[in-house]
Amino acid sequence: MRLNRFLASAGLGSRRSVEQLILAGNVRINGRIVTDLATQVLPTDAVKVGSRLLHSERPLYAVLHKPAGYICSAEDELGRNTIFDLLPPNWPRTHHVGRLDKESEGLIIVTNDGDLTNFLTHPRHEVEKEYEVVIDRTFDIADAAKMLRGFHIRTGRAKCEAVEMLRPGLLRLVLKQGLNRQIRLMLYELGYEVERLVRVRFGPIRIQTVEPGEWRMLTPKEIAELHAGSSQPAKPRPPRPPRTIKKQGPPRARK
Repeated sequence: MRLNRFLASAGLGSRRSVEQLILAGNVRINGRIVTDLATQVLPTDAVKVGSRLLHSERPLYAVLHKPAGYICSAEDELGRNTIFDLLPPNWPRTHHVGRLDKESEGLIIVTNDGDLTNFLTHPRHEVEKEYEVVIDRTFDIADAAKMLRGFHIRTGRAKCEAVEMLRPGLLRLVLKQGLNRQIRLMLYELGYEVERLVRVRFGPIRIQTVEPGEWRMLTPKEIAELHAGSSQPAKPRPPRPPRTIKKQGPPRARK
């Protein structure tokens, strides 16, 4: 197994991010500093980052239904409930994919696959997230066009990919972005207050029958669908418009 893949499987991040650890000389194999990214790790090798002895961990993929009142963090200095309080303590080191704010509910993918996490959360890949949102009054369908067109909120320019009124006061929204508190801020700018926000889908994975506070392992089919998406080439970035250079006139004579 290549060294970067071994480090990623040990929970240190994506293969790309752990390459910085290797190049910086922070990795030792059998006591020797290794900076060659092509280094192969054998089952008998002792691999250390700093003083930590690493072991390759089995891949783990789960979906958690986050309840309101929990934060997306491994630990919290204020002593608040975190989503990892809801998971088995004997699991290997894992991390959550994306975030939901404390008041929001719904689907969180939990894994130790750093490469998959990097794909699912990188803005360039535009992975869809679907939400059901309860608001404080009947939605004006004319506002759907504004949300699809997009506008500026305090965290950036925000837009939706799909807006559907399931019934008065209940919306289905699809995003490809991940701006902080995006849905709440967009609806607030349009004059609505969010009373409940639930993520029901992340990419091809749906929350289905998982109850709040519960989790389930992803099926082999779901894992294959996630990896199939991550193996697709990223969408090319649109070319920048040509820079306009004004023609300068002859320099003015000094007086």
